[in-house]
Amino acid sequence: MEKDIQIFVKDDGASHATLKHRIRQLFWVDKLSNATGLVILLFISLIFGALIAYKGIIAGAFILVVIFTPPVIYAIVVYPLFGISVLLVFAYLLFFIMKLGINFPMGTLMDGIQGLLLLGFFIHQKRKPGWDIFKSPVSYMILIWIVFNIIEVANPAAESRLAWLYTIRSVAVVMLMYFVFMYQIKTISAVKYILKLWIALSVFAALYAYKQEYIGFSDAEDEWLHSDPGIAGLLFIAGHWRKFSIFSDPVAFSYNMVVSSILCISLLTNAKKFWKKLLLTIFIILFLTAMLFSGTRGAYVLVPAAMVLFLILRFSRDVLIGAIIAAFFIVCLIFVPTSNQNILRFQTAFKPSDDLSFKVRTANQKRIQPYILSHPIGGGLGATGAWGSRFAPNSYLANFPPDSGYVRVAVELGWIGMLIFCFLMFFILREGINNYYTIVNPELKTYCMAMLLMVFAYNIGNYPQEALVQFPSNIYFYLVVALIHVTKRIDDKEIENAKRKVT
Repeated sequence: MEKDIQIFVKDDGASHATLKHRIRQLFWVDKLSNATGLVILLFISLIFGALIAYKGIIAGAFILVVIFTPPVIYAIVVYPLFGISVLLVFAYLLFFIMKLGINFPMGTLMDGIQGLLLLGFFIHQKRKPGWDIFKSPVSYMILIWIVFNIIEVANPAAESRLAWLYTIRSVAVVMLMYFVFMYQIKTISAVKYILKLWIALSVFAALYAYKQEYIGFSDAEDEWLHSDPGIAGLLFIAGHWRKFSIFSDPVAFSYNMVVSSILCISLLTNAKKFWKKLLLTIFIILFLTAMLFSGTRGAYVLVPAAMVLFLILRFSRDVLIGAIIAAFFIVCLIFVPTSNQNILRFQTAFKPSDDLSFKVRTANQKRIQPYILSHPIGGGLGATGAWGSRFAPNSYLANFPPDSGYVRVAVELGWIGMLIFCFLMFFILREGINNYYTIVNPELKTYCMAMLLMVFAYNIGNYPQEALVQFPSNIYFYLVVALIHVTKRIDDKEIENAKRKVT
């Protein structure tokens, strides 16, 4: 009896192995290039044809998703640079795709891409552990900030837990991308590729803004602009539409043009070939002129502010002369008489005492100060803005317009949250300055400086507007922070390899 059972088990294993071998032979070795494979492909094609015939374009789109989704998911997890590229492209084009009328949960898609990158991060960490690279004050402060936002779910002053749930997605998950960028970007070539991709996307955004300014909005954009009187109230100023390009609003557009121009200005300092200098100069002019179409006063002061830090970091006779020429040009632009609405709005950015909206914001901030002081951990994540109005419309904070990233933090997370956030930004800037002065490789030094200037500009811009909450700035900001550390790590590795060669 025992012998019979043993024989039976053995035969089952053999048949299983044979079946497995046949499947592997069919799909992996022969790659369906045989009679059985042709029958399978014919059967699949008949099913696809029938689906398209009866369900039309919806079935066709579904089939494409079924075919391409598995390999894309695999590539995002296994090939991190590809996954990072997908995230950066979708973050930049997210609202452009939505305004084309494509009815798809793009926010959920972004969460999914970030989740896959985190999965790939842990898989790669298991194979090649590298936790030591995260031992820095910036990493610790990011973790403290994430934990503080998570425990806000228990805030007794919060009017809605659903507002917290919807907001935490854009805080915790996005900030975790910093660790993915830190670990997965490992070479100069990878850094150069990412910066080139960034500039290419920015050129597309700037050219699209030119199209909106001189040709007009698309039908879908025009329909969106007139779908709500509140939109026209914000974007139609003095008989002129503020442009938003491919982004959610003019603020997001203008801030991205600012940091892209800062990136090109920084790269220009290390460019050796004439054609590179010429191309970067054209890009700078393109980005800055397109920024004017947005009508966002808060963005206009960011480039001059960043150039002050640039002057300090790269102080030299040539840089000083260039700064004086640029300052003279800006002063002329501020005081020159003009009827151009874009230039007029630019001029008011440097005269805040004449700006009614600035006075209203100042009054709002004064009014909310007692609430901030009496609520150490704030009124709860998502208490203001869209989520506050949706989930707690009758609350005190629901209709309060923060109009500032720092004010939003102080209102929602209290003065304790504001302190944590300020310490985080301080450590990022300190790390950037230290790395800039200690990096030896001139190319990496330039990249580090560019990232530092962008962080500086984002922080200044976060006072008059909310600079770090909307796509793509929320993703790109933590990419910038990660690259500050990546450039230093690559430089240290180069120095170590050079010492090994000498010995």
